[in-house]
Amino acid sequence: MSGSAQPGALGARFAEFAALCEHLAATSSRLERTQLVADFLRQLSPEAAEVATRWLVGRAFPEAQGRRLSVSGRAVLDALVQIGADVSGVRWAGAADFGELVGQTMKSTACAAPLLFNDVAATFAAIAVAAGGGSRRERLSLLAELLRRATPREAKYISKIVIGEMRHGVQEGIVLDAIAALAGVGAAAIRRAHQAMGDVGRLARLAKTEGAAGLATVVVQLFRPIKPMLAQTAADVAAAYTELQGRLALEWKLDGARVQIHKRGEQVRLFSRRLHDITASLPDVAARVAGSARADCAIFEGEVIPVADGHPLPFQELMRRFRRVRDVAETAAQVPVRLYLFDILLHEQQLLLDTPSAVRWETLQQARGDLDCVERIVPSDVAAGQRFYEAAIAAGYEGVMAKALDAGYTPGVRGKGWLKIKKIVTLDLVVIAADWGYGRRHGWLSNYHLAARDAASGQFVPVGKTFKGLTDAEFRSMTERLLRLKVDERDGTVSVRPEIVVEVRFADIQKSPQYPCGMALRFARIFRIRDDKRAAEADTLDTLRTLFARASR
Repeated sequence: MSGSAQPGALGARFAEFAALCEHLAATSSRLERTQLVADFLRQLSPEAAEVATRWLVGRAFPEAQGRRLSVSGRAVLDALVQIGADVSGVRWAGAADFGELVGQTMKSTACAAPLLFNDVAATFAAIAVAAGGGSRRERLSLLAELLRRATPREAKYISKIVIGEMRHGVQEGIVLDAIAALAGVGAAAIRRAHQAMGDVGRLARLAKTEGAAGLATVVVQLFRPIKPMLAQTAADVAAAYTELQGRLALEWKLDGARVQIHKRGEQVRLFSRRLHDITASLPDVAARVAGSARADCAIFEGEVIPVADGHPLPFQELMRRFRRVRDVAETAAQVPVRLYLFDILLHEQQLLLDTPSAVRWETLQQARGDLDCVERIVPSDVAAGQRFYEAAIAAGYEGVMAKALDAGYTPGVRGKGWLKIKKIVTLDLVVIAADWGYGRRHGWLSNYHLAARDAASGQFVPVGKTFKGLTDAEFRSMTERLLRLKVDERDGTVSVRPEIVVEVRFADIQKSPQYPCGMALRFARIFRIRDDKRAAEADTLDTLRTLFARASR
């Protein structure tokens, strides 16, 4: 690092940020990466440190703003074409990740003026505005002009930020450690401040301007969302009972949209699990909370599910509510939803993050008023828990959550205090194509196009994709097998003869206009390779239609 990053406002050179990322990617030591980030932030103005910190984790804007660039990898390549780059020979197999592919495609140019943080940040803001009401052409034009001014290395990291995949070895935890070093505070203090603030950029700026004293004042505030606590997976009720040593509650796991609800008096705002304000999409839910909750001041957590005649509908029906920006009242009537609470994080003026789960549940019962809660029991034994699980499945839900009675609430952490137990359905599907991977899967065919058999025509019809479930050894072996079956290759996708059958787990089957059959698997994952089955024995489209219809009842 040259140490020449300019300190004034957003006047730092973007080339310095790109050089940092290159250095980080070439460094394996976590401590060294932390020090590199801390040293870099130390050179910058508070404003520049704020945006650079977000860029390091692949974000253009604060999470809670909900602003999106709406620019895909394909769009980045189209922008390159606009500035004269030749992408006709692009091959994913030759690049470790998308950014490297962009860098290899760019021509070295001598820019009259260096690219500054302000140039990049202003362009991102303009693209986000265009995404809200402009055209794809406008977004491409803005991105193309930015790339025109960039060096190949700068273009590499601009594209990485755009698609949100930095792949330089630095995750949010290292960035938090770097901010802690910058401010001279311990890891626990910085993580608690982050839990309350929820944005690494604002945290870095505060560390620059006020140091340890300022970070110590950060507390959870109403209408500033907290990152949700995450769950690990348990194979079944018995496994969860053992893992949590018998001290657990079980709750029905609803397949809806998780919401965090902030209430002060009659004012209510709802936030998604990605911290976006979704109050406008769910005004009926906000009104219900305002009129029914007993607590004057609270932060609730719950699940919103679409219902018809008292029965849950598939998850994709709920997305109609979230995508709607006009005629919300009409859509609310067409897609009624029901709120079920399952946790409370703030009650009146008392923060409950460190309070045991069992106590939070009791507090929730005092605060919820007439609002519904999820079905919940504290099972006396495994058999009682299994009966509760089976009742959840029979009612049309996807399983249960097991929660340790003494666990606190850890925002943004996938700890062992919560375990999800879901009903597993598998399908035997055929691999008809695969995409070249990048990053850790560089050089492997690792994103598999899955197809079901059309019993009438004998053709294999695509129903989803997945890159999950295989070990590194299996990825290598599968790549060799697929290349032997190769019939075509275009834009990084290898089409193959339909011979390999894989057993696939998935969350559910949803409507999809992107696939000819009108259905797609959600969260597909390869469970095992079925070398004992021929393609002709794969599951049919009729099977998928039956499963979809059953879930829709």
